[in-house]
Amino acid sequence: MKLPPLSTLRFFDAAAKAGSFVKAAQELNVTHSAISRQIRLLEEHLGVALFERRNRAVFLTAAGQLLLQTTSSLFEQLSATVEQIKTNATPDVVSVSCEPTIAMKWLIPRLTDFYQRYPHITVHLVAAGGSIDFAKTHVDLALRRNDFVWGGQIYATKVCSEQMGIVRLPEKEAVSLLPNRPLLTSASRPEAWVTWQKNSGVDLTGYKYVTYEHFYLCIQAALSGQGTALVSFLMVTDEIQSGQLQAPEGFIPDGSAYYLLSPKPIAADGAVTVFVNWLIEQINISIGCINNL
Repeated sequence: MKLPPLSTLRFFDAAAKAGSFVKAAQELNVTHSAISRQIRLLEEHLGVALFERRNRAVFLTAAGQLLLQTTSSLFEQLSATVEQIKTNATPDVVSVSCEPTIAMKWLIPRLTDFYQRYPHITVHLVAAGGSIDFAKTHVDLALRRNDFVWGGQIYATKVCSEQMGIVRLPEKEAVSLLPNRPLLTSASRPEAWVTWQKNSGVDLTGYKYVTYEHFYLCIQAALSGQGTALVSFLMVTDEIQSGQLQAPEGFIPDGSAYYLLSPKPIAADGAVTVFVNWLIEQINISIGCINNL
């Protein structure tokens, strides 16, 4: 026997489960007459009545009840299969917003390790700092320092305390700060040198300051021998390890910290969780490196 059109079975399944042609029409976003027409076509095809129509209400006949057992299972399996296909067809993607210098100097160089370990996950990186609007940016995570107040609808996971240190080209002189070398500062964190001076006890009176717009420009200036830069440990871990720069005073906490922000709780599994666990692991490795200076 030739099978009836799939659309008639779909309309029947919705009407049978709802117990109403009107409710089925609302669920499928069609008219009441469209539901009635499809049910009538199905009944004509099968040669039996599937519904009893009484007092503006509909009730399944014995044949209708039998057919519902099959259509219910059929559409549940079909829905699950379609969802599985869509999931498998779409690669795991994690969108991450990160402060520009940390993204450039720390995160991007380490993504090679991430892709080697998790080749099925793609990281979309957005270089940005400060407050984050997840509704507009559509990112999954934002790595931020707690120098601003985020709303109660944002979930925050602390990943590490901030540690700042002065860095410069390797020098033979024993003194940490050379009077003839300017102090390089970033306009994005203008209070950094004041905080470091207070925490370290070093008097900076008389030193010349040169301001750059971003920390990565300060680091490049330090690499060019233009002065001593004050930066986060995350920004210069690789330059310290390679010997390109030295941190004569080490790195000291400044009272702030880095957090991973997200618009919803991080699930126990999935690509976002994999990335978060990997990121925290890499940060701990960097902390170990600067603590061994």
